[in-house]
Amino acid sequence: MRRNISILLAGVACVAAPMARADEAGIFAGGDIVVSATRSALPSNALPLTIDVIDAESLAQQAAISGSVVDAVATLVPSFSPTRQKLSGSGETLRGRSPLFAINGIPQSTPLRDGSRDGFTIDPFFVERVELIYGSNALQGIGGTGGIVNQVTVGAPKTDGVSGRFLAQGTADDGFSEDGIGGKTAGLVGYRMGRFDATVGATYEKRGAFYDGKGRRIGVDSTQGETQDSDSWSLFGRFGYQLDDTARLDLIANRFELEGDGDYVVVPGSRATGLPASAERGDPPGQPATNRTESVSLSLTDTDLAGGDFVSQVFFNRSRDTFGGDPEPIETFQDASIAPEGTLFDQSQNRSRKLGGKFSYERTVPGFEALTAILGFDALFDKTEQRLIATNRTWVPPTDFRSLAPFAQLNLALFDEKLRLAGGLRHEMARIKVDDYTTLASYGSHAVKGGAPKFSDTLFNGGVIVEPVDGIRAFVSYAEGYTMPDVGRITRAVSREGVDIDDFLDISPIVSNNREIGVEINKGPLDASVSYFWSTSKKGQRLVFVGGVYEVERQRVEIEGLELNVAVRTPVPGLTLSTGYAHLVGRADSDEDGKVDIDLDGANISPDRLNLAAAFAYGPVTARVQTQVYFSRTFEGDDPRNDFGGYTLTDATVRYVTRFGGISLSVQNLFDKQYISYNSQVQRPTDNLRFFAGRGRTWTLGWDYQF
Repeated sequence: MRRNISILLAGVACVAAPMARADEAGIFAGGDIVVSATRSALPSNALPLTIDVIDAESLAQQAAISGSVVDAVATLVPSFSPTRQKLSGSGETLRGRSPLFAINGIPQSTPLRDGSRDGFTIDPFFVERVELIYGSNALQGIGGTGGIVNQVTVGAPKTDGVSGRFLAQGTADDGFSEDGIGGKTAGLVGYRMGRFDATVGATYEKRGAFYDGKGRRIGVDSTQGETQDSDSWSLFGRFGYQLDDTARLDLIANRFELEGDGDYVVVPGSRATGLPASAERGDPPGQPATNRTESVSLSLTDTDLAGGDFVSQVFFNRSRDTFGGDPEPIETFQDASIAPEGTLFDQSQNRSRKLGGKFSYERTVPGFEALTAILGFDALFDKTEQRLIATNRTWVPPTDFRSLAPFAQLNLALFDEKLRLAGGLRHEMARIKVDDYTTLASYGSHAVKGGAPKFSDTLFNGGVIVEPVDGIRAFVSYAEGYTMPDVGRITRAVSREGVDIDDFLDISPIVSNNREIGVEINKGPLDASVSYFWSTSKKGQRLVFVGGVYEVERQRVEIEGLELNVAVRTPVPGLTLSTGYAHLVGRADSDEDGKVDIDLDGANISPDRLNLAAAFAYGPVTARVQTQVYFSRTFEGDDPRNDFGGYTLTDATVRYVTRFGGISLSVQNLFDKQYISYNSQVQRPTDNLRFFAGRGRTWTLGWDYQF
């Protein structure tokens, strides 16, 4: 009977991403780790991929320092861009390309009109670990051209009865300014009885104003959105039922909302003199920037269905990203038929809704147990639009996207698993549907004929893994990734008559490939990895600043880089030293002659970086000191005013566990470094409103308790 239920639900679900069932590991983890984002029950050392896992303890440390998952990833991963310390993550990349953010495999990104809010869709209090897969691949479908950042939520209670944990913390700038004080409370309660379990939780966070290293308020980006001067709250629920020893149902729901308070207006800085923008009390126009995301998923997993591992999931995800009003009227929004030129105020809102499902079945091939096979099918339906909410105009027309993708993977173990051959393919069948629409007046009020172009492509991956002795492995791999360009930026910017969406090539998909050579060592006190990669996309995308907003240009893009990570457990009990380094080079074809001729600028690629850290864990004490060195950089073919000068930041955190819970003290920017953020240094060389400093020394005192 139970088998019939499994088969029935598989047919109804049509799908899915593996749920949390991996062992915990550190950021330089090796060994037999099962990572759900890989869509395989095989351990990570059996796959030709660069994979890292940020475990619960490491994530909690970073969240205490900076407050978000995306900041944790940006701090720990050398090839990830420095964060903007804003609500928007525009320009933040992994290996020079946009990563796919996911929660339990559910995509949070909105590639059809990238609002860049996908790093703020769940509170880190509900995240058990973060799985990172580097480089282009199609494991999770659309969006993974730079890699995958999969946030795995807290698991089910392990024992019968009631369990839970609570968190309370306060944050202040170095001067303990009244308006710089913030705080957070969070709680999670689990209950398990027999086959049934439930976990529910809620968080609330109030963030104050941010101050730089010279004690000045940091300027507010009222348009793209702020994490400073904001309130956020999140609700989480997980309800599970164990059908038998191997099969389980899980219903998981999450709602996250972050809204700016709108208490400040920007005070222009001066790029010429190096004075950053600041903020003063005031009433910005329009509605404050807001990010709201809701998701629900139902999964069925069975680790022994006909001798194999079956995973299925159906999900619904909805997001609404409201962008604030610019303090100066944006040229793109002007329409003389509504108001005199240069006076019209407006602001935009992205609305996206996804419905999808995933299915995979993995087992060894009967009679040939050295060969493991995975068969699967993914489906995604996404509807996205962008409206100007002050005047009720359509900026990006409603766009329907449909993706259907069967896939298969093989993994062959030879010579007692010392050699593995892995490979597979995924066939993407996509369709984009756009109705007839008219562009804004600033683009010429052009009538555009809608259409429903279809695209299909078969994406390949393959690799060889050699592990001559336990703990030492080398691999070479090739993998293709797939995403859509920012269709919204393209369709809204049509500037000529006679365009028909059915044959408008600029909305064709981006297919990127990633070639990689890597070596990893996990022996004794040493965890180390080095990898060299290069990726290309014949028709990629590059963000170009036009008329006060960024638009998309489709160009050939080539990226290559080197990554190195080393962690050593020292003879001192509990002390680990680590370092990481990333070197990236990105080039684009600006004149469309088939050859790259200019550097990718800072809006599209991150600087080279060196990470240094010392971590200590002994008895009731854990502590960490970490430094990130961002090296200076020039960009050939770009305005020299956008060159990056580099900077160095250091953070620290310490936690002591008592019978009454854990007490922690964390410091961001320990030496109170005054600096201009990477994003502000490398973009908009004449914009004094968005010339932002980074946060100065910031203190966070926290208390957490588990039972």
